[in-house]
Formats: sequence, C-alpha cells, structure tokens
Amino acid sequence: MKQVLVLGAGAVARPAVGYLLEKEGVEVVVANRNPEKAEALVAGHPGGRAVALDAGDTPMLERAIVAADIVVSLLPWTLHSVIAELCLAHGKHMVTASYVKEEMQAMDREARDKGLIFLNEVGVDPGLDHMSAMQIIDAVHAEGGKIDSFFSYCGGLPALESNNNPLGYKFSWSPEGAMLAATNEGRYMEHGKVYEVPGDDLFKHYWLKSVPGAGVFEAYVNRDAMPYVKIYGIEDASGMYRGTLRNVGYCETWDFIKQLGLLNRKMKFDFDEVTPREVLANIVHCPETNVRAGVAAYLKIPEYALTLKKLEWLGLLSDRKLPIGNASVFDMFAYTLKSRLVYDPGEMDLLVMHHEFEIIYPNLPRQRIQSTLIDCGDPEGDSSMSRTVGYPVGIAAGLVAEGRISRTGVLRPVSAEIYTPVLAECERLGIRFKERRSESDTDELSYWGD
Repeated sequence: MKQVLVLGAGAVARPAVGYLLEKEGVEVVVANRNPEKAEALVAGHPGGRAVALDAGDTPMLERAIVAADIVVSLLPWTLHSVIAELCLAHGKHMVTASYVKEEMQAMDREARDKGLIFLNEVGVDPGLDHMSAMQIIDAVHAEGGKIDSFFSYCGGLPALESNNNPLGYKFSWSPEGAMLAATNEGRYMEHGKVYEVPGDDLFKHYWLKSVPGAGVFEAYVNRDAMPYVKIYGIEDASGMYRGTLRNVGYCETWDFIKQLGLLNRKMKFDFDEVTPREVLANIVHCPETNVRAGVAAYLKIPEYALTLKKLEWLGLLSDRKLPIGNASVFDMFAYTLKSRLVYDPGEMDLLVMHHEFEIIYPNLPRQRIQSTLIDCGDPEGDSSMSRTVGYPVGIAAGLVAEGRISRTGVLRPVSAEIYTPVLAECERLGIRFKERRSESDTDELSYWGD
C-alpha cells in the first residue's frame, strides 16, 4: 500500500483526490489547514482520510511527509521548494502542477542520486499543453518530419452562457496570482527572430486568434517560450510561442489597470476611513467630486470609454467602504476582483487549448497540424479548470505509485512513458483533443487567424 499525501484542499483538489481514491493499493491522506475542507474531499471513502496541517509549520509538515510515499503539492508554488527539500531529506517522491523554478531544478542531481521522482508541470498549463504537444512532436519525428514552428495557446474563461460581466473573465484561481502574472515578461520566436516583451508592455503586445470551434480571442505571450525549444527537442524550429487566451477587450483593460497603478503593493490606505473613489482620486491627483474625468485624463481616454464603465461596474468609483482595514492598493483591487468576478452556483467555465504546428517533410508539401481541446465545466460538479488540472495531477501520482515512471530527478511530462498514459486516462475521463491535418497554403505562421 502506497500512501499519497495531498497537500491542499482547494479548487483543483477534488478531481485529483477523487481519482486517487479509486486506485487500488493507494491510501490517500488529504492535509489542509481547514480539516473540514479535507474531509469534504475524502467524503468518508475507506481509502482516504483527512488531517489538519498548517504548511507553514515545518515540523508538522515534516511529520506528514515522513509518513508518506508520494507527496502531491497543490499549495502555492512558493512552498514547493520547502516541501521538495523535505522530500529529498526523507526519500519521498513529489508531484506538482507548478512551473519548475530554479530552486526546484537545483535539486535534480540529488533527486536522481536518490532515485526520486519530482514531477512538475503536470496540470493543464503547464501540463496538458506539454503532453499533447509532445505526443504530436514525437509522432512527427518518427515519420521523419521536422517541426518548423509551434504556437500554443491556452485560456481558462467563462463559458458563453456564464460570460455575464463586462470584463469577460471570472476567476477559477487566485486573483492575486493573476495580478502578479500581469507583470510577467515574455519571450518568443517568429521566423527565426526572438522577441522580448517587457512586463510593462505585456498587454500591449497581443493579437486576435481564431480557435476552431471556440471563437475569436485575444492572445498575449505567456512567459518565456524559448526554453521549450530544447525541452521539446525542436532546436531547429524557426517559430516558438506560448500564449494566453482571453476574451476580446481584456488586454486593453488590463493595460489601463496597470497604468492606473492598481497593482501597486507599496501605496497603502486605511480602508476604514477611505473609499475606492478617494483612492483613485489620490492616485490621479484629481478632486474627489470628479474622479471619472480625472481618471480619463490620467489614462488619456475619453470619459465615455468602456474601460471607465468597467471600473465603475467593479465598484472602483464608488463611495462604499471596503472591510479590509489597512491595506495596499493591490489588496483593494484583489478584494474587488474576488467580490465581482466570481462563478455563481450553476455557472460554467471553459478551458480552451489550441496548438498549431508547421511541419516540413522530405519531398512533401508543407503540412499544418492543429490540435484543440475545448472543455466546459459541469454546472452540477467540478469546473473545467479543476478537472484539467486535478485529473492529470492525480493520474501522474498514480503512475508514480505504480512504479510506471522509470526516469528520476526533476521532471516535466515530456516523455512518452508519462504523457501516453496520462492523455489516455484524460480521454477516458472526457478530456479530449481534436486533431486536424492539412497542407499549409502559406509559408507564413498562422497565429493571425485560422
């Protein structure tokens, strides 16, 4: 019997825990600061139990890890290095959905020396994007083809019938995480030229992207795509891009949000005394009686601009005090997003992932492969985001428990022994990619349209 310790009982945990509870030879321990949330996931299943655990209490965390065989961390990525160090010290395997950070990568040699698997980036993005891409890349290479370009897009959005706010977005994850990601730098390659996108320009550098079966979205660069040229084994490619999909209008709005200073973590106010309207008046240096005009002048947009209507809808032009005490402008905006951009019971989210490959085969016309995942949440059950993150994590942990992964060290799911069974199980669970092959009618990359 292998004990899998699942750290965290948040939004994506239920599918992962539910999958593992049905695995033979696995005992699932769900640990959370709030034990009631953990107990709700176990739901009395004989193969699982819930425990109270504060991940900030290192001795308590260590005791839980010592008792386990495999540790699945669904906690914030900032805690992964501490958890990984404890797993190294006590000889435990580890699975996460988070990006491999430098601190994690630095543990690769010791993990390999100890025969440990530290499998990262095994959620949806990163995760299913890697696995579905590598399945096609390996198949193309086996056919003697060359990947000339790979453009990948992913977005978690409200489903059409639940897209009922003017920002066209709702949070199925932490607003604070999205706010921090709004300052990320980006890098990608087009026709052999590498482009650097500064964090300040992230939302200025976007284009419209049509995804078959899903619609038209805005796409902006998702971090640094260039390391994946080597990770995917396509070093001779001339194009490499990883992008985020959002509904039309998102990028301009968030660029104005950044210009307005709503991501400022240093500027603080006593929100028992001031209102959002007064905060904005302070930021743009205008009278409190005419904040709309002051914000418009500050952003150099007309007073009838849609962005101002969005800010008003969010409540940022109101005189309603917020119950957050002494807090930063960043905290004020995070509270506002949590209050307004949420899924109500019965509403559905939408996960769209779309890959485009341009392929060169010897003595054949240039080929294009498109691979698309369109997945909606269950209004009576799990969200698409929780399923597409949680299931791959749970499946991967099950593979580790069964001894089906031979490689050791700090891993991503880019080898067939990982991606083949994970994708097969995801398909069985209803998470399916649709693939289209055609001759490419142009040598231009296809990121501007179909």
